[in-house]
Amino acid sequence: MKDNRPVNLDIHTIWMPISAITSILHRISGIAIFFGVAVLLYLLDGSLSSAESFEKTQLALQAPLLKVVVWLVLCGFIYHTCAGIRHLIMDMGLGMSQLAGSRSATVAIIASVILMILAGVWLW
Repeated sequence: MKDNRPVNLDIHTIWMPISAITSILHRISGIAIFFGVAVLLYLLDGSLSSAESFEKTQLALQAPLLKVVVWLVLCGFIYHTCAGIRHLIMDMGLGMSQLAGSRSATVAIIASVILMILAGVWLW
């Protein structure tokens, strides 16, 4: 049996709705959090070992590169939390239409961006 449906394998021409992009980014942020927690645990261990290591950790956290790394981990937490709240609301049966899903995805992204900017301002 021959399938006459067109096959589109060019990823650049596939249009994905905002809700699908939000869902994919939610999964990616979960993976980033998994690896980012290792960085945060390393910093926590360094800050709790001794008074001298606490001062070294404090000094290390003044470096711009480490601040960016911590900010990126915070961004992962922020986005994952906002998208997770969106998913929890949808699990309760609210916002199940296509329009509501698009709107809630947009709200989750906008809220995440605002909170990420605030986190960056807080770190610097």
